[in-house]
Amino acid sequence: MAYKGPTKLFIDNQWVDSKSGKTFTTHNPSTGEEIVRISEGDKADVDLAVKAEKKAFQTWRNVDPSARRDLILRFSDILEKNKEQLARTESLDNGKPLSDSLGDVGLAISVFRYYAGWADKLQGKTVPVDGDFFCYTLHEPVGVCAQIIPWNFPLVMFAWKVAPAIAAGNTIVLKPAEQTPLTALMCCEYLLEAGLPAGVLNCIPGYGPTAGAALSEHMDIDKVAFTGSTEVGRIILQAAGKSNLKDVTLELGGKSPLIILDDADIDLALDVAHVGLFLNQGQCCCASSRIFVQEGIYDEFVRRTVEKAKSRKVGDPFDPQTQQGPQVDEEQLTKILGYIKKGKEEGATLLAGGNRVGDKGFFVEPTVFADVKDEMTIAKEEIFGPVMSLIKFSTIEDVIKRANQTNYGLAAGVVGKDITKLFTLAHNIRAGTVWVNCYDVFLAAAPFGGFKESGIGRELGEYGLRQYCSIKTVTVKLPKFHRNIEFV
Repeated sequence: MAYKGPTKLFIDNQWVDSKSGKTFTTHNPSTGEEIVRISEGDKADVDLAVKAEKKAFQTWRNVDPSARRDLILRFSDILEKNKEQLARTESLDNGKPLSDSLGDVGLAISVFRYYAGWADKLQGKTVPVDGDFFCYTLHEPVGVCAQIIPWNFPLVMFAWKVAPAIAAGNTIVLKPAEQTPLTALMCCEYLLEAGLPAGVLNCIPGYGPTAGAALSEHMDIDKVAFTGSTEVGRIILQAAGKSNLKDVTLELGGKSPLIILDDADIDLALDVAHVGLFLNQGQCCCASSRIFVQEGIYDEFVRRTVEKAKSRKVGDPFDPQTQQGPQVDEEQLTKILGYIKKGKEEGATLLAGGNRVGDKGFFVEPTVFADVKDEMTIAKEEIFGPVMSLIKFSTIEDVIKRANQTNYGLAAGVVGKDITKLFTLAHNIRAGTVWVNCYDVFLAAAPFGGFKESGIGRELGEYGLRQYCSIKTVTVKLPKFHRNIEFV
């Protein structure tokens, strides 16, 4: 397919070239070929977008909540109408199978509709206090927001960031990943169609060290929200501290454990493990990249998971039979192959995959390592690719300790039948989300975010909305009045 959507920066409801005149190429990861050239924004463009955003905030923050609700609902209907085109563009730009992209569009729509329902329900509280005072709280928008989204789920991350921010009355400058800017630009076009007021959302495609840094350091931005690597998250947090102490939410990396108990249904466990690890070509921050299997079923699970991995169809994202597309770019391909090499060198047993597929595009075979030890590189570092590490464990106490021996804490999974063991594991693993007898279940109302070096704050649900609200306390001195009048 050919992309025919916007290619310029979106500032103050206008499509404009970057001030520098620079452009960059977004590539089709299935072929490595150029899709289209995109205007490359940097600090000068960020300054213009923030200026438009600040001006828009003065009116948008006071717009009737029902008007914000209706705008988001109109936009959701436009997404629904264009879901096939959006999904095809996502698969073209990112490489994920078309069926997965269609699922992403569906999740994005559900998130926008969910937050549309919150727009007119941002309620404060009355606070009982001593003395002749009336005390209450207001939930006000944070203000001028910057949002930096990743390349692995471009459309979903657009929804997770933009929907609560707009619902709460904030304005936005959004930077999509340079690898996958297309669906964000299409969404800007759809927001125009839905009646977006000028300056409420601006989109600056560009690179992290230029456009991203300008957003993180900007003195007129009140909040930055970022999804990506822990390394970059640290840079953003430092930039916020050195500038105006802007509010920060971060959804960062992970090395998530999936624990499979002896009593688990093997068929279910296999399905959960393969979804948890191989979804989106393994390019998930919450991927179940450490799979702990209890010793009683370890050998059978290894044998059957290898068979299942070898049967996965790798290929063209637009082929209905494809289960796994390419990695997003050559850099990611090289990184993954490097980790596979490291796994072999450190003594893990390679039982499936391990190689590049073909000489065109950025495909990697579904890869399975057994006999993985906790101290191995592939068991400690985030690979972000289709590389499964199988680790044997004996007792519940043993696996809880080992599962928690990581700097990350984004997600975890447990598969089994004994409810006492399941709840013991769920309550003792330090992770922001624990899936039980399932994995990668994302719901608009269920908060998502990490412990430890996996992030700060939450997205989705009411908790995600709170990240875009500032709490104001109002205390009013009341005239003297009689408190102790007798009731009849």
